[in-house]
Amino acid sequence: MAGHSKWKQIKHYKAATDAKRGAHFTKLIREITVAAKQGGGDPGGNPRLRTAIDIAKAASMPKENIERAVKKGTGELEGVDYVEVMYEAFGPGGVALLIQALTDNPTRTVAEVRFKLSRGNGNMGASNSVSWMFERKGQLYLDATRYEEDSTLEAALEAGATDFAREDDQYIVSTDVAAFHTVKSALEDRKITSTEAEIAWIPKQTVRVEGGDARTLIKLIEALEELDDVQKVDANFDMDVSELVADD
Repeated sequence: MAGHSKWKQIKHYKAATDAKRGAHFTKLIREITVAAKQGGGDPGGNPRLRTAIDIAKAASMPKENIERAVKKGTGELEGVDYVEVMYEAFGPGGVALLIQALTDNPTRTVAEVRFKLSRGNGNMGASNSVSWMFERKGQLYLDATRYEEDSTLEAALEAGATDFAREDDQYIVSTDVAAFHTVKSALEDRKITSTEAEIAWIPKQTVRVEGGDARTLIKLIEALEELDDVQKVDANFDMDVSELVADD
């Protein structure tokens, strides 16, 4: 789990100086549009759309923006036809990268991804060279300063969670994809709300990176996620986040 949660910690530390809210909204809108196109515009019957809308609301996206994105997906409004692509790659220190994108031009996107990888001491991998190292899981992040650990653990397991861990000031509740919304709703019924919730690719094992490799890796992931077409990058690294932030 470390690769996924460590990257979240790093982004949290950097958030104070991150003025990219507009770009973040653009990525969320693409995800809502594609989810609505694939599974219909009713979030009650479309788990992917429900997740996308929940994330957009948590990011304070205006309601009208969400509704417009849904209508573009269902065809009620004219919109861009996006396709999903996922690239497998390796970064500094042999870290595995899963790069998820939504694009209207896959040729352009793969060229941009290759360029960023080459600049960041990474390289593209063959199909299934990386994906086997990850598994799809639901993830709920809870504020550990708000909830007592034993009772929260009990509530999560009773709700159907598959794993529960504490990392610094947060609990991480893992679920099977099919049970994600059931577990989330069950916890909310017990007044336990998540600070963030998503379905993500979680590494089965991690690779430790330090020093120059760690700094280069983070710059590479940031550069990839800054690409308009890239929605998200998942990785299987572990590192000392406090040391990295101190270097900044």
